[in-house]
Amino acid sequence: MNVPGIMSGMVLTGHGGPERLEWRDDLPVPEPGEGEVLVRVGASSVNNTDINLRVGWYSKSVRGDTAAGTADGFGADVDADGGWSGEALAFPHIQGADCCGRIVAAGPGVGAGRVGQRVLVRALQSPPSPDAQVAVTTLGTDYDGAFAEYTKVRSNDAILIDSPLSDTDLASFPCAFSTAEGMIQRVRLGAERVLITGASGGVGSAAVQLAGRRGARVTALTSAAKAADLRALGAEETLDRDADLPEGAFDVVIDLVGGPRWPELLETLRSGGRYVTAGAIAGPIVELDLRTLYLRDLTLFGCTHQPDSVFTDLVRYIEAGEIRPLVAETYPLRELHAAQEAFLSKSHIGKIAIRVRN
Repeated sequence: MNVPGIMSGMVLTGHGGPERLEWRDDLPVPEPGEGEVLVRVGASSVNNTDINLRVGWYSKSVRGDTAAGTADGFGADVDADGGWSGEALAFPHIQGADCCGRIVAAGPGVGAGRVGQRVLVRALQSPPSPDAQVAVTTLGTDYDGAFAEYTKVRSNDAILIDSPLSDTDLASFPCAFSTAEGMIQRVRLGAERVLITGASGGVGSAAVQLAGRRGARVTALTSAAKAADLRALGAEETLDRDADLPEGAFDVVIDLVGGPRWPELLETLRSGGRYVTAGAIAGPIVELDLRTLYLRDLTLFGCTHQPDSVFTDLVRYIEAGEIRPLVAETYPLRELHAAQEAFLSKSHIGKIAIRVRN
């Protein structure tokens, strides 16, 4: 395939407000190295991690909720450790954790038969770790991602997909759904009662579908305005996010919110229950009464790393039609500022898609 040397895309030039995202028409197209492929991006979508990285929320100096810095960022204090991994982020940087596209070139060690394949890219990746520690890299965070016309990834992270769904529909799956499925597999959720917080967001609404797929009885914590949509998505019941929470009612809590109500979430678990988190949009600093933890034999899981099988399982669910995309709005990449503004309004359910290729 004919691959140009220059591409267009949106680059992050530093931590701060949306003005830090700049459109460029002079970006070099990356060249795939050993074991890598070049993907022509068809579509991406907006995730919390895009906003968190832009504003520097991952810095340990930040103790508030994610919304506090969306207008201007969290200041210069985040520069030293504002990257997702807790290190400084190198700018300019191309974000975009979700990617649906086609392979247009293969690096050394990759079979030529991969060129032309339609793929979903694994958002949360497990690179080899020389010291056997759990290692995670994220597309668009640890290296350049899909907010540009082309991106390069390891060949084994570009997963062939056979689906009639559009690129924008497919691009709504990788980050949110694999995060949700990773949490569900980590706690070995079965036909149990589960409470899902932040249930109208990308990961939360994915968790509603994926938990229901396993026969779980889902209670979604959400606003009254979104309750009917979440019940249509598979929630057995909903609770208003400001309502009193039932004690000892759930086998599992899937939490994406954290914040000041966090101790109440543990109280909703039955003895021997499991709690899992992959987000803290209401605030990362919480209070834990250790007596609640040990006297009631609770198990707490932090969940970021995923076995590679989580994503290939997800692709199988998509191809079988067992889960469906939930795209609220679609924006062209050049209008990423407006897309992030729509995302931050939290008036939607599911994902805000980004069309990269017309």
